[in-house]
Amino acid sequence: MPKPELYVIFTGNKGRNPDKISLSKEFFEGADIDIEVKAKVIYESDTDDIINQYIIFCKVFNEQTKQYGMTQKAVTETIRICKDRNVLREYLLEREKEVLTIMMSLFDEEQIMKSYIKSERYDVAKEKALLMLQSGKITVDEISKFFPELIESDIKELEAEIMQLA
Repeated sequence: MPKPELYVIFTGNKGRNPDKISLSKEFFEGADIDIEVKAKVIYESDTDDIINQYIIFCKVFNEQTKQYGMTQKAVTETIRICKDRNVLREYLLEREKEVLTIMMSLFDEEQIMKSYIKSERYDVAKEKALLMLQSGKITVDEISKFFPELIESDIKELEAEIMQLA
């Protein structure tokens, strides 16, 4: 039976990052855990293999999302730049539409998750503001100072709720 090997592809800059990572060291402060996993880390190199091209593609994509945000423009520019640089060129020429569709669906999932998190934070802020108002720890005028995510209509709603309780 062949010896199993695990790999992690790292698309950031290597810097002082290790060539191997350990599950217990990375996530459990080196504790003795029932399942220990070690993986070799693959970074960008001077080779022209498919993995290195993928890493370069990811770096170009990160640059484009910094410039254009999570947009179709970022994806199309990434594809154009990579084809120009001969990075995954054949694959992108044959499957450009498929790559675009897949990457845009990733945006949709990420946007949904960000929206959900933002909504949850908003709900928690509103709850905390109400509790602090009820306990007298803040005044209505201080809400925006402590809870900048709440807008004027939210503050008026909280104020009305406090007035009903009084």
